[in-house]
Amino acid sequence: MTRAVRLEPVNEGNLEPLLSVAAAEAEPGDVMPPVEAPAGWSHARREAFREFHRASFGGLDGPTRTRMYAILAGGEVVGMIRMTRCDELGTAETGMWLGRSARGQGIGPAALRELLNEAAAAGMRLVVAETVPDNYGALKVLEKCGAKLREDDGKVRAEICLDSTPPAL
Repeated sequence: MTRAVRLEPVNEGNLEPLLSVAAAEAEPGDVMPPVEAPAGWSHARREAFREFHRASFGGLDGPTRTRMYAILAGGEVVGMIRMTRCDELGTAETGMWLGRSARGQGIGPAALRELLNEAAAAGMRLVVAETVPDNYGALKVLEKCGAKLREDDGKVRAEICLDSTPPAL
């Protein structure tokens, strides 16, 4: 049974718990853009993680056109999901990561459904994502949420139309 999942915009209050989960249960390259820093979760990489997330505090209308959300399951931060406004009107791009201990419990599809609700409330009509063919966890989450998948040039593009009702969990 999936624990209650909710999204909370990333802010100073949940940034450190998010970093703690990332450092304990994820690889830096899976949760943030590459940076020039010593390998692993070095001090420099932790600072870059904080700055990367702080840059999105302005939300969809801010400089990064991105809103990041901490994923909470059972009241605990377990990962992050984001929504970035695309140039195409009414379209947002998403991506997410979960700490290893939160995977395989239905939290990913629940978090994506919550994000789809946020996207619809923000006036989006289409949510897109891109992953690789061997990211089976992401593909399963996207399929469970009604995404149409298309593989091209070593990437998988997912599209979720918000004009239709997504399948139930």
